[in-house]
Amino acid sequence: MNAIAHSLSSARTLWDLVARRAELTPDRPVLLQGDRTLTFDELRARAERTAAGLYGMGVRPGTVVAWQLPTRIETAVLSFALARLGAVQSPVIPFYRDREVGFALRESRAEFFAVPGVWRGFDHGEMALRLGAKGVFDAYDDLPGGDPAVLPPPPSDGTSVRWIYWTSGTTSDPKGVLHTDRSLIAGGSCLAHALELTADDVGSMAFPYAHIAGPDYTVMLLLYGFPAVMFEQFALPDALAEYRRHGVTVAGGSTAFYSMFLAEQRKQPGVPVIPSLRLLAGGGAPKPPELYHAVVRELGVQLTHGYGMTEVPMITMGAPDDTVENLATTEGRPPEGMEIRIAEGGEVRLRGEAVCRGYLDPAQTAEAFDEDGFLRTGDLGRLTGSGHLVLTGRLKDVIIRKGENISAKEVEDLLAARPDVGDVAVIGLPDAERGERVCAVVERAAGAADPTLEALTAYLRAAGLSVHKLPEQLEVVDALPRNDTLRKVLKYKLRERYSETVK
Repeated sequence: MNAIAHSLSSARTLWDLVARRAELTPDRPVLLQGDRTLTFDELRARAERTAAGLYGMGVRPGTVVAWQLPTRIETAVLSFALARLGAVQSPVIPFYRDREVGFALRESRAEFFAVPGVWRGFDHGEMALRLGAKGVFDAYDDLPGGDPAVLPPPPSDGTSVRWIYWTSGTTSDPKGVLHTDRSLIAGGSCLAHALELTADDVGSMAFPYAHIAGPDYTVMLLLYGFPAVMFEQFALPDALAEYRRHGVTVAGGSTAFYSMFLAEQRKQPGVPVIPSLRLLAGGGAPKPPELYHAVVRELGVQLTHGYGMTEVPMITMGAPDDTVENLATTEGRPPEGMEIRIAEGGEVRLRGEAVCRGYLDPAQTAEAFDEDGFLRTGDLGRLTGSGHLVLTGRLKDVIIRKGENISAKEVEDLLAARPDVGDVAVIGLPDAERGERVCAVVERAAGAADPTLEALTAYLRAAGLSVHKLPEQLEVVDALPRNDTLRKVLKYKLRERYSETVK
């Protein structure tokens, strides 16, 4: 990390970081989208005007504001406006629907809710009214504005909880993860340090800005003073023109993104799909070693993969100068300040500034941390002699599809209510494109016809389940495998059986 970035990483709050970067490089671009460019100084100025508008609406330091917005320049401006006010913000992934959104609004006790109106054919405003949300306002491209002179002083405490992110664990309902400005700055600093980027780089955000990766990545832009291209709707090959137009040097997201870029490259072998690209980087899902080798060989760029979660946005990251063996088979090394402990039984536990403060539910917080203050990740792994982390499995019954956590129990609970389902187990199976795909294994119900995948997914859609959680594979069996004591379903046997049919 260079001297300027190292100095900026000590910023107490996110707003402090924005203000300091705007002073250093006011006219350099930070966000690029279509024909629009936002400089660091414009980000600061627009966020202050928006903060004044929000203040006029009644938003104060500590006010809980939920927002469900796509990856857009206005979304970043709104988020930093809330940071300027010292509000508590609760980002909600745009493709979440009634079940998840309603839970997040209730549990966070949000006093305001920013939505994009009708977006990609879905009326978010109508859903908000249906859920009885408070203070609903459209923030797609018409942000509130006002005179910054009315604003109170910016927050100076970076260790107060000002962020509530949502993640699905082993229970059917999401968990509200509590972060501070300092924990997010620490996470972004970890990423920036590992990737060894410079002010000459051009990044890309092809993931939901409402994901924990949003501030993680934006902190990196603020530390190093380089821009990123934002994609409101990401799809290949359509997005390639924007990558080429802006000369993107660093791209990625997760295993699914690596596979998509590789598929595009294979259409014209030997012709660089993005001529300026030098690095793919990401995390959020398992990375098969063979995928690493294929990317390096066919795309002609380096690939660095890392390990993070909503609770700790950056834990380890591969560095461009790591050995081929470490880049292909490990999740990289932790940065300074991140402690990794491998507990008895192989569970990975974490302690450091980037670790969240816990959960909205105090009982979940008490369960999540051990007696020494280490976060129990539920992941299994080991550390190599060089300090690289190798993940070997998960204790949690969570499926990670395209970098997003999916609770198997949530899907199981919904499917179990169908009369044509005797019992059901939902599992994640290895998938080269998605990291994992969702497979429902259904036990036949006596006297009922076998359900079809189309019927099950239509049922789940009607129940308000998010599209990314829908099963992509259905297997119908006479009986699910169970143990001999409590008759618990043995999911590992199902994974062994159906992993042989990887698609």
